[in-house]
Amino acid sequence: MGSEVVKSGNRKRTAGIIGAVVGLAAAGVAAGVAAERYVVRRSKNADDPYADEEFGVWDSDEQLTVTSDDGIDLYVEVVDGPPGDEGPTLVFVHGFCLDMGTFHFQRRHLQGKHRMVFYDQPGHGRSGRLTKGEYTLDSLGAGLRAVLQATTPTGPVVLVGHSMGGMTIMALAEQVPELFESRVAAAVLISTSAGKLDQVNFGFPDIVARFRRPLLPVVGFAGPISSAVIDRARRASTDLAWLLTRRYGFGTARPSPALVSYVEKMNSTTSTEVIARYLRTLYTHARLLVLGPLRTVPVLLVCGDKDLLTPLTHTYEITSVLPEAELVVVADGGHVVMLEHADEVNDAMDTFLTKVLE
Repeated sequence: MGSEVVKSGNRKRTAGIIGAVVGLAAAGVAAGVAAERYVVRRSKNADDPYADEEFGVWDSDEQLTVTSDDGIDLYVEVVDGPPGDEGPTLVFVHGFCLDMGTFHFQRRHLQGKHRMVFYDQPGHGRSGRLTKGEYTLDSLGAGLRAVLQATTPTGPVVLVGHSMGGMTIMALAEQVPELFESRVAAAVLISTSAGKLDQVNFGFPDIVARFRRPLLPVVGFAGPISSAVIDRARRASTDLAWLLTRRYGFGTARPSPALVSYVEKMNSTTSTEVIARYLRTLYTHARLLVLGPLRTVPVLLVCGDKDLLTPLTHTYEITSVLPEAELVVVADGGHVVMLEHADEVNDAMDTFLTKVLE
């Protein structure tokens, strides 16, 4: 009986704590809404070099669906190279909460110079989703292999991966190392990591950042009902989403508002349920010690010096295992550096490809 009273008291105390937190959060939200909207309006009214850019609009020579080993239909687009081209096919692999549009400027810049393949990763863009279970980097590596088999069954390839796309390439290297000896001509890894993502503090003080790990199981097991509620909340607070995208995607003080909106749109179309089903594999990703196959090919590493999601220190860790890799650090570059500083990234890729493919 006594223990029951204690439990009841504990429940009341917990409810009180939760109520206080919710109350403070609600007060903070109410106080911040006006300021949030003011900042967004002011930012979006700034001069914008990409105000008239048609993001996500390109030409493709072939559109197809490739089914992965776990039954997910992957949406794929192929862009032909110049007539008579016998060079390698460039295969682009995008990152978490994004889609093939991540490589908007690279696609436009390289069109007509190389044959290119783009696809949406499982649960992203126009690709299908898992009906149950979690997404894994192993399955993403197998998905990349299926795309290669369907679009480029023979001949050399250059693999280009951003963030989770770079991790997908690492998973493929672990699964099929012989592919890197026979067909992979080079690899470009942009803003990525070989592990320790659970230690990233996202620019927060350590005392705040250390709370992220206890929250992982809660988010990781979010069901479809709670995910739907969260998705509605995300849509209702588009201004906040825009500000968070600018904060965590970009390194410059005043990035293009149209570019921020483009990235935020890609983020917002990735459902909370999909995000939750990816978290465990991203947090437990650890492939630093199995990057051996990448030593057999030329590698270009690109990272912004203000990337808060896959910090530059993670790229330096990769260079410790791949000392021959070329490294390009982009000043004032955030996580979507290939969009934010497209000219610098395109120049680096041009120089690298000209050297390794001559």
